[in-house]
Amino acid sequence: MRNRATVAAVSALSGALALSAFAVPAAQADDSAASYRADVAKIRQAAQAGSGRAAAVDGQPYALNVSFSNLKIAKAVKVGTTQHVSTTVTYTLTHGADVDIKAADFVTDPILYKGSSTSPDNMLYGNKPAKCTATSATTADCKGTIDVYPGSHELINADAGAWKAAAEATAFNGQDPDGETFDITKVGYKSQDGLGGTLVQRASKLTVNAAPEPVKKGKPITITGKLSRANWEDNKYHGYVSQPVNLQFRKNGSNTYTTVKTLRTNSTGDLKTTVTASVDGYFRYTFAGTTTTPAVNAAGDFIDVQ
Repeated sequence: MRNRATVAAVSALSGALALSAFAVPAAQADDSAASYRADVAKIRQAAQAGSGRAAAVDGQPYALNVSFSNLKIAKAVKVGTTQHVSTTVTYTLTHGADVDIKAADFVTDPILYKGSSTSPDNMLYGNKPAKCTATSATTADCKGTIDVYPGSHELINADAGAWKAAAEATAFNGQDPDGETFDITKVGYKSQDGLGGTLVQRASKLTVNAAPEPVKKGKPITITGKLSRANWEDNKYHGYVSQPVNLQFRKNGSNTYTTVKTLRTNSTGDLKTTVTASVDGYFRYTFAGTTTTPAVNAAGDFIDVQ
């Protein structure tokens, strides 16, 4: 389900995550994962609805005595058009002596959100809870994932760029959200936003072709190529328009590329320029990247100069 339309309709991080938590595609999440997500979502919704009220008010979970710190995630998450992307997230969980993190029904997980925490544009999260290892009586090192399925339309192109990280924990304390005697006031919940951030980027591709080959020394060489990036709305790659790209050359036998010139992609992402043949070597195009699109180098194309 991971439905962006549903997410966009929610006005707060907790509530938005609650609704979007049902969005794991059936083909990509087992029954236990889907069940855990639905149960956590129910608690999360109730906690968001009761924000600012007394902890044990009827119909609300109590504030779980936990906090999160030291969150680490890759600087960038590169997402293509169809392939599942899984990114590891680690963080420290600090908890009170009354919180049993080893309980089978204690769960915690990391979350990424786009925009503000009070009105997020979109969210991403893992398929399953994080796994935690106690490091003291009140701290634990936790490791989870953020799982992205671009083929399931979790993202739109405008989502590319900076995202922030949050984490949450739920202690069900033996309570079954689907049971007839479920008492939500016996369930603890805590979420914490602004723990860090990353770039979620549209994966890029870059090609190069130098011709003719072979070529006589002093004659022109035409070097073409194309810079493209993932389009998350139609699951295809399209040209990245009006972007600066460097043409580089590496002499045969050398390990170092040197920039020859800089040019911009045209209205379809294509590149074309001409240089004079001098010695055998490799030409390539290289793109430095932007916040929305990662850097990429084309594989060097060898030119035989005679």
